[in-house]
Amino acid sequence: MKKVIVFIFFIKVVCLSFCLGLFFFISHHHTIDFSSLERYDHGVPTRLFDDEGVEWARFQRDIRSPVPYTQLPKYLIHAFVAAEDHAFFRHSGISLKGIIRSLGVNIYYGSKRQGASTITQQLVKLLFVGSEKTFIRKIKEQIGALLIERRYTKEQILETYLNHIYFGCGIYGVEAACQRFWHKSVHDVSLAEAATLAGIVRSPGNYCPLLYPLSAKKRRDVILASMYTRMAFISEEEYAIACHQDVSVQEDNNTQLAPHVKEKIRIFIEKLIGVDQLYRGGFIVQTTLNSALQTQAEKLFTSQVRYLRKEVAPSIDGGLITLAVGTGEIKSLIGGFDFRVSKFNRALQARRQLGSLFKTVIYAAAIEEGKRFSDTIIDEPIALSSGSGVWRPKNNMGQFEGVITRAFALAHSNNIVTIKTLLEIGCDKAVEMARRFHIADSLEPYPSLALGCIDCSLEKVIGMFHVFANHGEYIEPHMLKWIKDMQGKKIWINTPKKESLIAPRVAGQVAKVLSIGLERARKRSKSWITSESIGKSGTTNDSRSTWFVGATPDFVTGIYLGNDDNTSLGKNIYGSGTAFPLWLEIHKNLPVTKKDFSFDSRLQEIIIHERTGEQLFSKDDPAAIAILI
Repeated sequence: MKKVIVFIFFIKVVCLSFCLGLFFFISHHHTIDFSSLERYDHGVPTRLFDDEGVEWARFQRDIRSPVPYTQLPKYLIHAFVAAEDHAFFRHSGISLKGIIRSLGVNIYYGSKRQGASTITQQLVKLLFVGSEKTFIRKIKEQIGALLIERRYTKEQILETYLNHIYFGCGIYGVEAACQRFWHKSVHDVSLAEAATLAGIVRSPGNYCPLLYPLSAKKRRDVILASMYTRMAFISEEEYAIACHQDVSVQEDNNTQLAPHVKEKIRIFIEKLIGVDQLYRGGFIVQTTLNSALQTQAEKLFTSQVRYLRKEVAPSIDGGLITLAVGTGEIKSLIGGFDFRVSKFNRALQARRQLGSLFKTVIYAAAIEEGKRFSDTIIDEPIALSSGSGVWRPKNNMGQFEGVITRAFALAHSNNIVTIKTLLEIGCDKAVEMARRFHIADSLEPYPSLALGCIDCSLEKVIGMFHVFANHGEYIEPHMLKWIKDMQGKKIWINTPKKESLIAPRVAGQVAKVLSIGLERARKRSKSWITSESIGKSGTTNDSRSTWFVGATPDFVTGIYLGNDDNTSLGKNIYGSGTAFPLWLEIHKNLPVTKKDFSFDSRLQEIIIHERTGEQLFSKDDPAAIAILI
């Protein structure tokens, strides 16, 4: 044990000696333009454009007029000192004690567990040397801190720091943060609010109260505890009052288009080019979104969810995606009812059971294995052995239809015939098909797959359904095309995955059957879309999740609706009653360029009896349906 201690001490001494030697070497050969402290370039915003060249959003710095040090609340200054640099008013720019302590901790654990940056060093990193994680950059940061401390007072350094520090979501400086979070000036913030601000800067991506209010509150309480117990900046009474104060951020009254899309793009670009470049680098981002279609979708989605919250479940929410057939480009995306209340993106992040939507995958596998939609199977009670006993599945309405065709079974979402079809081809075939469709990497090959006991996101579902409308070809859904810098050079180009998943004849046969239910709805409705359409609803056990995904020759739209806690929406609630009406309204407002699907020319349309499978010669029979063979 003594040898380990001696070895660690030796490593510390060697590393410290090396750092100091390199430090003094570079300090004689490095200069910094300190005029940046007086004039800071706010840069050029990053702009987002839609598919028609219309700017629909931008990422820009939210910066207000600088606040002089003398006008900053004393407890705000104390909060930042307690949070970021206890010895700020005592050190000369760097903390040798902190460097030695952090070096020892990091060597002991074999990884970076602790930093030693002072507020002055953070200012140097912000204005001069950037955040690249290299040894040379760290040395330059320390040199700059020493030089700044020789030229400026502590008050000037702290004033500049507080007026430029980043608080997340494009917000720079304490005045901008106070205005955005609480609609007030920094002069009017409370002790609790000051501690909240101080807690953000260590990791804006984790503590920004706009995105992570609970994490921000926990971090605030840590700062308050430090101000009370360690620094003695506040009294016990002040500490107790501040800990119980509500510092919830205020809603932003400025509505913005596609906020969930913008947030997804922000996260991606921050990882690609960094936070600073995102807000001041002047990049051009070409998205696939269509502003007009997005605006219309948001209006219709909001109206439907508001209605469902009154009639079905008070907290129902969901997601919507519309993409272009043949390209996979997302034209509209909605991640939830109100972005200001919840940043959770239900279109991309929520994973819910598919229910009957998965039947399309099973029948695609069956057709590929040589089964036909004109085949007849008996819909009757069945009992299957399972690990927990005997499983006796039922149909949604608890009835059995007797002899029916596979086409009838898929069109009417029959459970029993789908289970029998799955067992005929083997569960492994459906598992493999699900993997090919990119909706699940691995599934247990159980008969219950027929009922859609599979968690999946709406993004994956719509990518799956697009295959049936796109001749069997999969194209990865995407919302970005490319990103250019200020010089017009493309620094990133999207290459969405494309692959032929099933034969066009298989896709065409499944799609034709998926049009049966919609064709009947078209005949009943006085108002309908003008294009041929295919679609499938989905409802999970106890109506926890409701779906509808449908396509015309131009667009595919998928909708998920349910409670965020995955509780039941109530009895007899189905996707046909929640999501389908919204899908219909969406597609009534989409532009039309093609009215009919172009299925494989080798396929032949025939008319059959939906139950017996016998070929008919007239569509006038109420039991007549058209399939492709």
